Amino acid sequence: MKASVVITTKNRKEELRVALRSAFAQTAQTEILVMDDGSTDGTAEMVRAEFPKVVLHSFNVSSGCIVRRNEGARLATGDVIFSIDDDAEFSTPDVIEQTLREFVDPRIGAVAIPFIEPHKDNRIMQQAPDQTTAWITNQFIGTAHAVRREVFLDLGGYREHLVHQGEEGDFCIRLVNDGHFVRLGHADAIIHYESPKRNLSRMDYYGPRNAILFVWQNVPKRHFLVHLLATTFNCLRWTLIPKRLMTRLRGIIAGYVGCLEVARRPVTLETYRRWRELTKEDGMPLQ
Repeated sequence: MKASVVITTKNRKEELRVALRSAFAQTAQTEILVMDDGSTDGTAEMVRAEFPKVVLHSFNVSSGCIVRRNEGARLATGDVIFSIDDDAEFSTPDVIEQTLREFVDPRIGAVAIPFIEPHKDNRIMQQAPDQTTAWITNQFIGTAHAVRREVFLDLGGYREHLVHQGEEGDFCIRLVNDGHFVRLGHADAIIHYESPKRNLSRMDYYGPRNAILFVWQNVPKRHFLVHLLATTFNCLRWTLIPKRLMTRLRGIIAGYVGCLEVARRPVTLETYRRWRELTKEDGMPLQ
């Protein structure tokens, strides 16, 4: 299987340099694409000068991470797309090679690659409990996953009206509905540094908005109301800081308004129940 690494970036030139060095150090044959979403800090010039083998797509207008990830998937030529954020890196040269081996079962549509966040508790997340069994989970994080390109494109990729945040969970429940699964990986970890340039206000708005839209678009009628109320409550209790709470409230309202603007295509009851079972932290064995 051939791998493509797709990195979407904007104005994080220094962090991107670290990510690219780790991508080029991989032992597996890898195509590397950078989707520059309107950077103004010299990102494109740095990539051209220091990493001439990168397939660089530079845009003057910013369209957001979700749009660029979808475009990157369409432009990639690999069988499996590896996604890391521009503020992350592969911890060893073996991550891609190790992860490709985990696609041995055709039902595995994606692999949640283990990752750590040094600025938090430095605990390894998305890691399978053991290496003897294929463990499956409900979703992956955007900065540490690999997905079959054909499956990704067949499902239409990420829903672009989400704009920012929450696209992975929305994609993964549709992936399960399509008869595929997300496997918990056991490769060497990806290190996610979480850039200080992150926009918390943007996250506080789109996180709740897209959580509401997730329920509207995916949850079957039988469970819809309870799931919607629980999601609304949880979005409000994530923070008690007044300014951030108001931003989250605006996001919730925008989510409810958005329900009038996008089509509702709920997954089957069987899929929903299976997806709920998979929310356990350690996942469950693939039968």
